[in-house]
Amino acid sequence: MSKRVLISGASVAGNTTAWWLSRYGSEVTVIEKAPAFRDGGQNVDVRGAGREVLRRMGLEQSALDLTTGEAGTDWVDENDNTIARFAVADIGDGPTAELEIMRGDIARMIYDPASQRVAYRFGETIHALEQDASGVTVHFASGTSERYDVVIAAEGVGSPTREKIFPDENKPKWMDITIAYFGIPKITDDGEFSRQYNTIGGIGATLKPGREDNVHVYMGMQKKPEGENEWSTERQKLFLKEKFSHAGWHFPRILDGMFKTDDFYFDVLRQVRMDRWSNGRVVLTGDAAWCATPLSGIGTTLAVVGGYVLAGELSKTNDLPSALAAYERVMRPFVKEGQGVPKILPRMLWPHSRIGLAVLRGTMRVAGTAFVRKTFSNLYLRDSKKVELPNYADTSTV
Repeated sequence: MSKRVLISGASVAGNTTAWWLSRYGSEVTVIEKAPAFRDGGQNVDVRGAGREVLRRMGLEQSALDLTTGEAGTDWVDENDNTIARFAVADIGDGPTAELEIMRGDIARMIYDPASQRVAYRFGETIHALEQDASGVTVHFASGTSERYDVVIAAEGVGSPTREKIFPDENKPKWMDITIAYFGIPKITDDGEFSRQYNTIGGIGATLKPGREDNVHVYMGMQKKPEGENEWSTERQKLFLKEKFSHAGWHFPRILDGMFKTDDFYFDVLRQVRMDRWSNGRVVLTGDAAWCATPLSGIGTTLAVVGGYVLAGELSKTNDLPSALAAYERVMRPFVKEGQGVPKILPRMLWPHSRIGLAVLRGTMRVAGTAFVRKTFSNLYLRDSKKVELPNYADTSTV
């Protein structure tokens, strides 16, 4: 049923929610703090239920046409010798998914058709909200104010709207991983397989194939958080240089590229843990509600599915509490699956000692054998199909 809806955040979760709500006939406005649509970003993947949602949107083939071409994942040693290979052709979705895509590419793929029926306002944020029984008055940073039936925060792990409306309710689970994402120029040795390298000291990196002339770096270390996510970008880069400059492998090249890129993202990984995702007429979705971290393997899938379910439930009825309760009933078990990453896993995958590194590499050699690799992949990743997708076809107005 038609509503006037404001969505804050124009990445995957926000755009998916906007796409479906506008298809169902709601009047939707999306605001985004960035001055223009944000292309670029890190490699992401869409699996299982997320693929099904894209299929229902008629966008699955478009997404497949934009894949990075990553054929699988190799665990490698300091000389780039392969310890274990997990090829998509052999096992299907594993450490590498069939649908590997850049965050900016999938966000734009959904944004382009959505923008034909959704109002987008860039360079805008929420300053304050006042809600009552009939709606929400939103005061924008630009100085204007408008009235909506529902406000959806899809702003990411550090959502400022979440902190305004749900103060102190997020009980984050810190994963003890500090990580950076950025692109560097491709060289001849960069093939179609992602390369995962770890060494002593709890540090490691992944080089992932990208589109055009770049490879994409996931660079991280296993350590307790010390507020590094609050530092300036310059300080973060200098910190990484200090930690990785003597680690060999491709790190000299990686660090050189890091100081030249403008597309740099740094974070201290944590899950968002909320007892509720709605407060009156304000509701959270995507990482603002449940950030599962990249370790789950289904973070983008959760964003796509969450947007689909939230839009579907909001469009079924004018009983807002009922719609939001249904949204949580469908999504809670799937989010629990995504957040079920054992905290010991980062310590095992980013070893600190030579013994730990030897154990990791020995384990990977076994895991990469023909009889074990599919089972290992299923154990390593969360279940991307562990949700029963409702069919909201009768809700559509088109």
